[in-house]
Amino acid sequence: MKKVGILSDTHGYTHPQLFEFFKSCDEIWHLGDMMNIDIIYELETITKVRAVYGNCDGWDVRSRHKEWELFDFEEHKVLLKHIVGKPGRYYPDALALIQEHKPTIVVAGHSHILMVKHDPQHQCLYINPGSAGKYGIHTRLTFLRLDFDGKKLANLEIFDEAK
Repeated sequence: MKKVGILSDTHGYTHPQLFEFFKSCDEIWHLGDMMNIDIIYELETITKVRAVYGNCDGWDVRSRHKEWELFDFEEHKVLLKHIVGKPGRYYPDALALIQEHKPTIVVAGHSHILMVKHDPQHQCLYINPGSAGKYGIHTRLTFLRLDFDGKKLANLEIFDEAK
């Protein structure tokens, strides 16, 4: 069993609760819009980090991370991409990746809106952790963690705080 921390859209802000919330995680996935590479270095003091760049990220982040990542994790195929859309309304480039690679889990950022939803059309779980930063019009600051045990997903925990 592995525990994964998931966050997005930090926009240069490191929430002080991140370290405690993610300390038991085997991996952390950051879905872009870090605004500088320092957040990755900070998260790497906790555990392994996988990340993709977002539309607001500069060359320091883009030189180290890709636009999207596809990998096997436990018994899942996982797609990480910053701008995806959402089930039923995927952006064309994200939809093409989903149709071609058939991930069982799609993890997105960009919207600043927390959403965890099964997509029956593409037989995948869609996860958007919302925004862990202070920048944007969102009113909630959110990030999450989740247990992977083979195919089974369990213990979804959400950090949720008024911005």
